[in-house]
Amino acid sequence: MLNFQQIILRKFILIFSILFLIVGAIVYYWTKDFYITQTRNALLNNIEIISFDLQKNPSLDTLALNIKNSLNLRLTVISKEGEVIAESHKDKSKMDNHKYRDEIIQANAEDYGYKIRYSSTINKDLLYIAKKYIFEEKTLYIRLSKELNSINEQIFSLGIKIFIVLSLFFIAIFMITFKISKQIEKETINIVNFLTSLTKKNKSTYINSDFSLEFSHITKLLTKVAQILTKKEKQKSKYTSKLQASNRQKDDIISAISHEFKNPIAVINGYSQTLLDDDDLNPNIRKKFLSKIYKNGVKLSDLIDTLRLSIKLDSGQQSTNFSLLNLKSIVEDVCDNLKVQYPKREIIINGNSDIYIKADNSLFNVVITNLIENAIKYSEDEVVVNFDEKSLEVIDTGIGINKNNLENITNKFYRVHENSWNNSLGLGLFIVSNIINLHKFKLEIRSKESEGSTFTLVF
Repeated sequence: MLNFQQIILRKFILIFSILFLIVGAIVYYWTKDFYITQTRNALLNNIEIISFDLQKNPSLDTLALNIKNSLNLRLTVISKEGEVIAESHKDKSKMDNHKYRDEIIQANAEDYGYKIRYSSTINKDLLYIAKKYIFEEKTLYIRLSKELNSINEQIFSLGIKIFIVLSLFFIAIFMITFKISKQIEKETINIVNFLTSLTKKNKSTYINSDFSLEFSHITKLLTKVAQILTKKEKQKSKYTSKLQASNRQKDDIISAISHEFKNPIAVINGYSQTLLDDDDLNPNIRKKFLSKIYKNGVKLSDLIDTLRLSIKLDSGQQSTNFSLLNLKSIVEDVCDNLKVQYPKREIIINGNSDIYIKADNSLFNVVITNLIENAIKYSEDEVVVNFDEKSLEVIDTGIGINKNNLENITNKFYRVHENSWNNSLGLGLFIVSNIINLHKFKLEIRSKESEGSTFTLVF
């Protein structure tokens, strides 16, 4: 966006250009017409003088050369039949018949002939004036012509003078306007600074201007507005605190849903798309895909309950439904779901199939999903999941975590700054930590920047 001076400068340049073009066009055509009229009259007068000289000096060739040298005009004397009798600028014997030239035809019918055209004889644009005379019972046409270049030079010279005058005029006006605009800008900056201060904690409540009546009126109104805002801000402070607390709780729920629902939805979308695209899919595979869709639909339903209840984790009101779970089955199921979303990533599972733990199925799935998905997100190589009867660990060789962030990484909405490119809203490890505490398990985190991380769940 342009500032005030730039706007004024552009407007002045635009107005000056338009005015110069209009005045230039008017002056050009008016001046050209004026000079052509003056030149035409001057040539007619010269023709009259030449006609008297013809009576005294019958040598037409000598007269033509004198006219060329003294007046820098082209003189042509033409007979009634169109034969060139005398010519100042070319050998008359090599010239064509001029009987049907426009200016000769017009001179034969009217007082004189007039024409502006290109001359093939001297290869220039000329203004021609021709007039018919009778000498000793012989009809002759005296034709004078002048180059248009001299007329254009006079017009150009006048145009330069007009341009200089207009430029000086606009410069003077611009300087005056620029000075006024600087004063207006100063007052405007004061108002902007005052308005900016209204957005800050220590806001100004008074502003004054004596530049003009309008600015004085504006500053008085702004002072009144600032005082009203200050008063209302104090009144709203208690209400705002309560409203923020309520909104914060709503944001927590929305953020959790956004973060945790991605995987089940991705699985359902992936398998559904495959079923839609392939009508000839093997029935067994189709059944398997439908089973996956059903499981993830159930998981979405479970997550709704889990996310709702996760709010209770913070207040200690969360209830659980413990059952005996096969650890390998849970890990493999989670990995299968994640591979739909991350098909190019490899997850290595190491552990026996006869290990069982007592845990809440839905909540424990959330824990495993978060740990493995985080390992995938923050690394590029394979992710390793090792488990036995005492613990489960998720190992990655990714970017690692800074020591300063390790203590806060399980806090609600906490995000490592350098990982802000990720869509995570900082709820995953918060939920993991609360669920683990609810199960009376223990989460150990070992990490080193640029080398990777190991998340160990101790049963």
